[in-house]
Amino acid sequence: MFKKFGLTLMVLGAAIHGPVALADPVAAAAAPRYSLTALRDLARTTHPSVQAARALIEAGRAQVVTAGAYPNPEIEFLSGRTRARTNGVATGAAQTLELTQRIDNPWQREARLGVASSGLEVRRADARSLELDLLTRLDQRFYELLRRQAELRATKEDLALAEQIRARVAVRVETGEAPRYELIKSDTELLNAQKNANSAALRLAQARAALRGLVGSLPAEFEVEGELSAPRAVPTLDELRAQAMARNPDLLRARAELARAERQLELERARRHPDVALRVVEDRDVEIRDSRYGVTLTIPLWDRRQGPVAEANALLMKSRNDLANQELLLLQSIESTYRQFEIAGAQVNALENGILRQAEAALKVAESAYRFGERGILDYLDAQRVFRAARNELIAARYELQLASIEIERLRALNIEEMK
Repeated sequence: MFKKFGLTLMVLGAAIHGPVALADPVAAAAAPRYSLTALRDLARTTHPSVQAARALIEAGRAQVVTAGAYPNPEIEFLSGRTRARTNGVATGAAQTLELTQRIDNPWQREARLGVASSGLEVRRADARSLELDLLTRLDQRFYELLRRQAELRATKEDLALAEQIRARVAVRVETGEAPRYELIKSDTELLNAQKNANSAALRLAQARAALRGLVGSLPAEFEVEGELSAPRAVPTLDELRAQAMARNPDLLRARAELARAERQLELERARRHPDVALRVVEDRDVEIRDSRYGVTLTIPLWDRRQGPVAEANALLMKSRNDLANQELLLLQSIESTYRQFEIAGAQVNALENGILRQAEAALKVAESAYRFGERGILDYLDAQRVFRAARNELIAARYELQLASIEIERLRALNIEEMK
């Protein structure tokens, strides 16, 4: 009657090892499957926020063009008539033509172009940061879906095992080999396994919906390809610091903001200089033609631009402090995330190589003792619960390890495209 109990460890252990499988083979064949790389490409090309960020980059390029434009000439034309107030003066049409061309100050032009170019770098950094945030959330949802699939597979196997145990206990109770309490206990375990399986199915549907929300072009039914137990390669802490300080988009944005604030201060100081314009005027009437040439100067006598210069200087100080704060936060995040990765790795190693094996060995002993009547069903069920708890903890620890590695990838910013 208990010859098939040896299969229980194989059933429970299958949830731990190997890639995640689908519960429904027909659905597995019909639903499209996506790798993480394919989902990343879809998100880059279809997500509205990424497209909006690229449009802002185009707007930044247009601002650079605007900053480099030369001032247009101003032409003024007046027409009228002259009327004589004394005898002997000719009367007739009178016209005035005036041309004014403002000379672009080269220092102002250079600073203005610097402000616009730095603004373009800020928008590129914003776009990289947005794309990186999107890909990070996509990776998190991807591995969460793998985790929920592993949990669902484990709970289904637990349910199948609980049904087998209940059937065998029912036979023993009917034949008088076991008390009825064992049947009540096995019924309780079966109900608990059904509850866990239903909850796991709902969490899987929730995780699939969350991933689909990040990649709107996915079909209603889809599957993913990947393994929860395959952590990414992580550099050393010193390499991570160097890569993050060189490529992190938040830090690059802070640096671009500092450069823009510096050029804005230069621009406001350059605007203190007089503006120069060339002017040509020609007056015509019935008797004479009067031509004049000259220069127009805008003298900063009353407005010395003290307010704009002081504001630009204050914003420059703010940008410097923001950059220093961003560097400090980044270094703290690197240290914290790296330690979290080490902790998660240690937990996975301890569970895989120690705790889970011991729980599996204890389950084998409890199974053998129950099979030969040396132990009751309570001992056997307790051993199963310990094994299941260790298995579920391993699934969660692998997921936490993936999250830590994903955060490290976000800090390194090596998985995003350069926004040209």
